[in-house]
Amino acid sequence: MKKKWPVFEDLSISLVKHIFHLRFKTAKLTRQSKIMNKIITKMLFEKDGTFFIPNNDSIKNIIRENDNLELKEDINNNQENPDKNALTVNQTIEINQKFNTPQEIVFPSDIIKQLIKKADNIVIMNKCLCRSSADCKDYPHDLGCIFMGNATKKISRKYCKEATVEDAIEHIDKCNEAGLVHIMGRNKIDEIWLHVSPGEELFTICNCCPCCCLWRVYPNLSDNLQNNFFKLPGIQVYTNTDECVGCGKCYKICFTDAIEIIDKKAVIDTEKCKGCGQCSNNCPTDAIMIDYQKIDIEDVFNKIDSMVNITE
Repeated sequence: MKKKWPVFEDLSISLVKHIFHLRFKTAKLTRQSKIMNKIITKMLFEKDGTFFIPNNDSIKNIIRENDNLELKEDINNNQENPDKNALTVNQTIEINQKFNTPQEIVFPSDIIKQLIKKADNIVIMNKCLCRSSADCKDYPHDLGCIFMGNATKKISRKYCKEATVEDAIEHIDKCNEAGLVHIMGRNKIDEIWLHVSPGEELFTICNCCPCCCLWRVYPNLSDNLQNNFFKLPGIQVYTNTDECVGCGKCYKICFTDAIEIIDKKAVIDTEKCKGCGQCSNNCPTDAIMIDYQKIDIEDVFNKIDSMVNITE
């Protein structure tokens, strides 16, 4: 019987699982030493650029700039539209009138779906490496990252499956339903552990839980590395002080250490906040609010295009 040699990912996944608990200490080195910051930046973060994309359910208000109508939580997203890929949505506004808004980006996840529709090569990982490495007890392990671009052809199919646009969009919907947030962009770390190149042809869509995600290390990273992470334009996060009970849950799960509890109320540092939505997702009293304004989405697409190519 012919011996099966391990693929590169066998070794890298095993290594990641053994050193995953060291991620916070490694990130701190970028703040503690200028030399280590340069080395780690060169090795793991060179040319990176990443957007935080909140979960749909974390959005409390959607504001349309054109007519200043505030759309509340009773938005019915594609419930009457059998085409899951359509961006046309039926929306209920405060005066209980319905109208259609063809081809309008409504939820942050629609931005991801638009990118997926542009991609020529898509794979979905069988498992989330972060949750598997941390043995997460609260969120599903089988909702792995989505990777797009020509470099995905080099990823071993032992750990992923090729996906259609429809498959990938359905996967994003499942991640939303599970309460995961998305972090998308170019990540050199993925290029390394997957052993693929060129890096400018590998686009990552992480689907992250508040407990195990690698990017919980963000507050420990140096300033220059933090500058590689972007807040989605149009996202505003604030506290409804009338509802806040000061429980501190948002403080504990904030990805960017942007929340403090002052006088038994959650106070959000808008400069630090990257709009990931974990605070809003997990607030037991719905006191953390996220407003989302319709934006010129081409600005986001242009920034992504400058970092990574997802088409043939």
